[in-house]
Amino acid sequence: MHSNDLPVAQIARLLGVPEDDLRTLIAARDGSHGDPTLVALTVAEAARRIGISRTKMYEYVSSGQIPSVKIGSLRRIPAEALGSFLARQAGDAFDFTTAA
Repeated sequence: MHSNDLPVAQIARLLGVPEDDLRTLIAARDGSHGDPTLVALTVAEAARRIGISRTKMYEYVSSGQIPSVKIGSLRRIPAEALGSFLARQAGDAFDFTTAA
């Protein structure tokens, strides 16, 4: 496991979905994981990588929670931004310094 990889259980908890549903979704994938050498992803590719809808990904991009760049008329999300986003979400989930 890489330093910024998260276990499926933690990802499911952060996304607010049952772990079994996330594991079923991962198992049902057709084996096409996209091109791992891409450094910038489409919104759909980025959403698929972390298992959320395109609409939710656009919300995160619009709010600035996930950075993106425009290349001509195309919107791209840096691949490393997804790991950083998940790591921040995990940190927020375990931040005991703020009141509930």
